[in-house]
Amino acid sequence: MMDKGIGFSRTILLDWLDVTASMCVQKVEPLTIRQRLADTISGTVTGIDAQRKTIDVLSAIWVKTAKTAPRIHQEALALFPTLSSSDERLWLHYGLTLVCYPFFRKCVAAIGQTSRTEEIITRKMIKDRIAGEYGHLGALDRSVERIIASLTNWGALAKTEQKQNYRILLHNFACSENLQSWLLSCALQAHPSDAIPFDDLIHLPELYPFRITLGVDSLRRDERFEVQRQGGGLDMVRIAETEK
Repeated sequence: MMDKGIGFSRTILLDWLDVTASMCVQKVEPLTIRQRLADTISGTVTGIDAQRKTIDVLSAIWVKTAKTAPRIHQEALALFPTLSSSDERLWLHYGLTLVCYPFFRKCVAAIGQTSRTEEIITRKMIKDRIAGEYGHLGALDRSVERIIASLTNWGALAKTEQKQNYRILLHNFACSENLQSWLLSCALQAHPSDAIPFDDLIHLPELYPFRITLGVDSLRRDERFEVQRQGGGLDMVRIAETEK
């Protein structure tokens, strides 16, 4: 698999995502967004190629999802100005990143799965979990490192005294029901399955940093979703057809 299939190749800071989102809310032209982001990141990221790749990732998350996931993107633009803290805004950045980058979803799902038995992860643990699908590529190694560095900046992982070890911060972020259901719609959109049992959906390993407190009745009332009761009392959740 080419690096193109991985895509998330740079460390992305929360502040940069906020700046990108703010410009999208203000309807700044994509080319102008790129130019302003170059100024924003220039103090941290050196080298033309590294800056271009960083801006590519930021633009993919907040600019290009307007075409690939228009409903989710529009809702994110509407929600962003209403959120007062970086912790709340992370829900939006994270959801759009899930939708935008399948490789990111694989990595955070691997971290979430590991969290069920371990409190600490290493880069090697995550690389080993996903290498079966992607192979041991140099691009994979670098991207895993960049994703872990990004998650550390976002508050979803914490550094430990041992350099290679990171503490998994479970359910670190709590928020309103509307933001929770929006994030669940992102997770469902990003998931390879069309429909997921409700209990599985709210416990998806890729959502490990977030506290989901919604009940199934909330999703029944939410026009984003279709909930179908199946045999054995199983509630299957899918994205509503009108929302795709």
